Amino acid sequence: MTEERPAYLSLKNRTVRRRTPQAFDRNGTATEPADGDCSDHEWPACWDAAASLLEWSEPYDRIVDEENAPFYRWFVGGRLNAAENCIDRHLEERKNQVALRWEGKRGERRTYTYYDLYREVSAVAAALRDLGVDEDDVVTIYLPKLPELPITMLACARIGALHNVVFSGFAPNALAERMQRVDSRALVTCDGSFREETVIDQKRKADTALASIEESRPTVVVDRLGSSHDMHLGENQYDYDDLVEAFAGANVSPVPREATDPLFHIHTSGTTGEPRRMTHSTGGYLTGVAWTAQTVFDLVPGTTIWCTADAGWITGHSYVVYGPLLSGATVVLAEGSLRYPDRHRPWEVIERNGVEVFYTTPGVIRTFMKWGESFPSSHDLSSLRLLGSVGEPIGPDTWEWYYTHVGEERCPIVDTWWQTETGCVLISVRPGIDELKPGSVGSPLPGIEIQIVDEDGRELPPGEPGYLTIDRPWPSMLVPLEGDRYWVLAEYWQAFSDPRADSWQYFTGDRAVVDDDGYVTIIGRNDDVITIGNRRIGTAELEAAITTVDGVTEAAAVAERTIGETALCVFATLEQGQQDRTAIQDAVADAVAEHVGEFARPANVVFTPELPETYSGKTMYKLLERIVNDRLPTDSDTLRNPEVVGELTTIWNQE
Repeated sequence: MTEERPAYLSLKNRTVRRRTPQAFDRNGTATEPADGDCSDHEWPACWDAAASLLEWSEPYDRIVDEENAPFYRWFVGGRLNAAENCIDRHLEERKNQVALRWEGKRGERRTYTYYDLYREVSAVAAALRDLGVDEDDVVTIYLPKLPELPITMLACARIGALHNVVFSGFAPNALAERMQRVDSRALVTCDGSFREETVIDQKRKADTALASIEESRPTVVVDRLGSSHDMHLGENQYDYDDLVEAFAGANVSPVPREATDPLFHIHTSGTTGEPRRMTHSTGGYLTGVAWTAQTVFDLVPGTTIWCTADAGWITGHSYVVYGPLLSGATVVLAEGSLRYPDRHRPWEVIERNGVEVFYTTPGVIRTFMKWGESFPSSHDLSSLRLLGSVGEPIGPDTWEWYYTHVGEERCPIVDTWWQTETGCVLISVRPGIDELKPGSVGSPLPGIEIQIVDEDGRELPPGEPGYLTIDRPWPSMLVPLEGDRYWVLAEYWQAFSDPRADSWQYFTGDRAVVDDDGYVTIIGRNDDVITIGNRRIGTAELEAAITTVDGVTEAAAVAERTIGETALCVFATLEQGQQDRTAIQDAVADAVAEHVGEFARPANVVFTPELPETYSGKTMYKLLERIVNDRLPTDSDTLRNPEVVGELTTIWNQE
């Protein structure tokens, strides 16, 4: 007997149209490959327009080299420097414009103009060189949301070194592993960081990691905690502020890099398996993020953007650091939790900084929904022009709440699809150009071609769910090192490609459906399924059914396995003030039975204050599965809310 395909909800509720609000006028012209025409005749010349957003020290002589497909090389022969494009080229016209506003967890605020950024990046670049970092070396950065994080990234880029940012919440062994995978020549960290009221000894974690690495690495330590914490510097360790002072005024010429040279390494989070090293090139990656910063986020010089992502993830690289600074925009960086010291904080940050573009995850939006609309309504959010979502599918109900209570029905929402592997947004509406559809990501951006295919690689018609694939290469795609090519080929290119015909199709790992207008709805990861009997059910569709129940703001469905059978278990969060939990439990079970099938009726519906989520906004399903299957929860280092693990275990054990 063959397995049935995953069950999916009706797409009827995903095709509601909303025109771009009349109040929205684009700041700039969307630069599109060949004005949106990227036909066979025009490809790849259509990418010239996107590359023209950058300043090249030497022009490229070939747009894309396809000789070693699927390991494409973009803008061959061109040379440029990332830091020069993000900082130096802006100095003549906007050296005194604010580039970065930082808000600390304890109420501190710092502002950097583009000239301030130039000076400190140059000083750090000179210091790294003095510590022995050369072109093509790798520097690991293990910092929370401090200004020193993007500054160090750009300092590395300035001298032609690669940065390898490791999420500051990772444990010492995870840091050591990620340093060793890239043969890191130096480390930049800090003395400590904050989690709510708790001080985290960041340097102790870094020292533990360094102790497991045979060769000593020069380590730069940022003093975050100040006089409240004694910081001891060991051998080959240096104070960040002392180095900046020692190298103040240094003139460090940006090193021209081949467009095909790597700009950085980044590792997958490891929450779904072994972390893997991913590498992005200088010219292709910068082209992709510069183009999408303008086309999708409408960034122009002076636009203020707040992306809540941590720079330990690709979203932070692309739309906290590189995309905005390439555009001459102003970046807001907020340290710590969005709920600390209270639930007014996100709205105060927007109000105080005049944020125009707000980019966050559906998980964060659902948290806002749970808190209630009284918090955003208590603040002046009139500066907002554009809202964004990233990380997972956003349901229509969540979309509508975001549009109504944060955007006040005047801000378009760009629900973006992309991956660490893609480098930049590939599927999204373009605000001011495309219509909006709650629950749908939008159409592929100009120059991007997709297909929805079945298990045999046959293209499926509109309305038929299948596997999301990308038919053509794009500039910001992965450029794996030689040692990584075997797994990149196996994971992304083998499933639907035909090497004998030199036909290459990138498999995203996501399931999706396209409608008659070409709008894509992401159903979820191909591996985000639960098997009950011989039926495979997509978790995203289960959760969409659950959140149709009044009072439910967020849900996660996992499998409880007992001898001989599998049962569906649901964890859900509720709006404030919801009292009749028994009625809601019954409604959740009925909603699943109605939309998916009686066979999928949940065995347990458990209410929880929060779901466990990573800092990138993804629900930690594996942790929930361990709880329901009576196994000790692990991997809480990657959670933004690790305190919820104990609560969930207690709640489950009381059921």
